[in-house]
Order: sequence, then structure tokens, then C-alpha cells
Amino acid sequence: MKRIRNNLVAVDQGSSMMFSDFANDGPMWSGDGPREAINKVKFGEPFLEPPMVHVSISMWDTGGDTNQRADLKAEKITKTGFNLVFRTWGDSRIARIRADWMAVGEVADEDVWDVD
Repeated sequence: MKRIRNNLVAVDQGSSMMFSDFANDGPMWSGDGPREAINKVKFGEPFLEPPMVHVSISMWDTGGDTNQRADLKAEKITKTGFNLVFRTWGDSRIARIRADWMAVGEVADEDVWDVD
């Protein structure tokens, strides 16, 4: 986790190979209609409140004979993690997806004591 300027703001980041369905003829590659893959992400340390999470596709391997449809989202964001969700639909053939993420939020300051 990298801290920025003051010790209360932190950035955590990572990368997730969401699936690789080409090799095993999995549903993202051989299926049709609505499909989704969910990867659970855990932060390196908890934030004080659910952070802002940015996600992006960093590797996209698709079949070229169909339309390329993709929806990538961070869902169910908590202080300790979130669900990284990829969806496709129709006749799209997705072999592999790698998604990157970055979370920015406030973390505890070890020099501040809660004496309540």
C-alpha cells in the first residue's frame, strides 16, 4: 500500500486474471447469452470507510468472429475488499480477461488514539 502526502490517505492496487476459458472451453468462450465472472478482492489492510475503487481491463483476448461486449465493475465495496465483476452477453466469445484495480481511501493513523 502506498501512502500519499499525509498518512491518512492510502492507495492499494492489484491485478486479477478473471478467467481463462479458451483452454477448457468454458462458458465465456463457448457459451452465449448473459454470463458473468466474479473475483473477490481483499485489500492489503482495511480502510476506515469503503474506498473509491477504479477498475480497468488490462488484457482482453476475444474471438474476432463475434461482437465484443464487456461490462467490468467493482461491486459490494467494503472496508476490507470488493467483488470484481466481468459480464458479457449475446454471442461474444471471451477467451481471457485480466483486470487491474486501484482503491483510494482513508486508513487509520497509528498516532491517533481513540479514547472514547
